[in-house]
Amino acid sequence: LAKGKSAKGGPRLTGFEELTAVHEVDQSPIGRTPRSTPATYVGFFDHIRELFASAPESRLRGYGPGRFSFNSSQGRCPQCEGTGSISIEMNFLPPAQVRCDTCGGRRFNPETLDVRWNGKSIADVLDLSVAEAIEYFAAHGRMRRPLEALRDTGLDYLRLGQTSPTLSGGEAQRIKLVSHLLTGLKPSAADGLPAPGRRGAVRQDLFILEEPTIGLHLQDVRRLVEVLQRLVDAGHTVIVIEHNLDLIAEADWVMDLGPEGGSGGGRIVAEGTPEQVGRVRESHTGRYLKTFLRPA
Repeated sequence: LAKGKSAKGGPRLTGFEELTAVHEVDQSPIGRTPRSTPATYVGFFDHIRELFASAPESRLRGYGPGRFSFNSSQGRCPQCEGTGSISIEMNFLPPAQVRCDTCGGRRFNPETLDVRWNGKSIADVLDLSVAEAIEYFAAHGRMRRPLEALRDTGLDYLRLGQTSPTLSGGEAQRIKLVSHLLTGLKPSAADGLPAPGRRGAVRQDLFILEEPTIGLHLQDVRRLVEVLQRLVDAGHTVIVIEHNLDLIAEADWVMDLGPEGGSGGGRIVAEGTPEQVGRVRESHTGRYLKTFLRPA
């Protein structure tokens, strides 16, 4: 992107013409109801339902994929309507959520839970963590790719059916990032994520993230950097508002705003590669970045 003067003397922005879309990957919830889960948001829950519909017991009973949906009155628990919990109104307090006594929090009616695929019911599968599901669906390429993407962003501990209200802002942000990663890159020959340097995408999107490393372990920060780099290697542009030096050091271009916070800031103190910013004395970020980049 470049800024200049328009024919009328006002500000003019160029360079955006090549962008296909702009995505703000923020920390807002992926959904407002318990029916929204990592499996439904990323999109592989459809594949799970198809697998259960192909089970011998399903074919015998005439069950289709819709039978294994939270939104279908045929297969869900009639008491909690597929949410797994019941809301109890409290005087002078917010409503309390308690586990449904009818289904025990499993969301589906007994007839639906009777169907087994590879030894597990649909409720058992939704209770798997991402790491467990990678092993469980090892033979299914369409499942492996999104599951490995979740693992690569440090979300291998999440349950497939974990409800949206129980996810932190950082977890919701990384789930959104995974969904963009899967749609923004073409699958590799092994139906996994493309290796860095593989330019498989036709789209050129702009992604904007704010503080995606908040609450992450150092190892998970490294995983996040690798995922962001895959988007860049595919031809996309990623803008990150960040203070974590591990991520800043991997950036192609850094803009340090300051020199102080609030009314004492608001101007560009330094910009350039991490090494160039590290040589600017007036930059607080540069001072720490210089030490961070110094060989041990």
